[in-house]
Amino acid sequence: MNIAIIGYGKMGKLLESISLQRGHNVVSIIDTDNTNDFHSVRFKSADVALEFTTPQTAVDNIRKAWEAEVKVVCGTTGWTSELPKLITELGNNGKSLFWASNFSLGVNLFWELNRQIAELLNRFPQYNVSIEEIHHIHKKDAPSGTAVTLAETICSATDAKNGWTLLPDKQKDKIEIAAIRQGNVFGIHTTKYESKEDIITFTHEAKSREGFALGAVLAAEFVCDKKGYFTMNDLLKIS
Repeated sequence: MNIAIIGYGKMGKLLESISLQRGHNVVSIIDTDNTNDFHSVRFKSADVALEFTTPQTAVDNIRKAWEAEVKVVCGTTGWTSELPKLITELGNNGKSLFWASNFSLGVNLFWELNRQIAELLNRFPQYNVSIEEIHHIHKKDAPSGTAVTLAETICSATDAKNGWTLLPDKQKDKIEIAAIRQGNVFGIHTTKYESKEDIITFTHEAKSREGFALGAVLAAEFVCDKKGYFTMNDLLKIS
């Protein structure tokens, strides 16, 4: 498979390494200094582009890749208010987009386990749920896309909450998210289900970026021969 990489920071370099390890060809690498390469023969020869950039550039990058008839796997967060519009566009034009706020297999299983726990606890309104996420000091968005997806997943399974709010803002019908930035933490997400009698907690901690990069390359392999919009639920066959 021919892969293009959009965004050549730490994640982009790791995506390149894992793509090569899995036997793929990296035919084009686009960063801030060579955006004209979207029109190059090399980029157009890619089957899938892996897009990991910034919230400000992601949507434009996706559209440029589509113009070159290249499918997109996007892991950029902080721009998803535009996602419904892109899904409509790809449906009308036969394009492909695989988006996830987190490509880690473990995180996606963590989301599903929390959905199931929230569904079970929905019968017991004495339990209040909150989320804490910790990331490195260079992370641009807060809360993390992973925490937002986690909150939305829990809300889909409970009647007590209908959205999320970022602390210090507090709302009774919202899941409160604490976003902490410290050191070089790759990502720690904790859900706390608390009643007057006890506390149930679940934590996922990323040990490196490799799990995110591997999941993105697996997503590229999955979407290579498909058209439409896909998520990690499709890859993992989670209904």
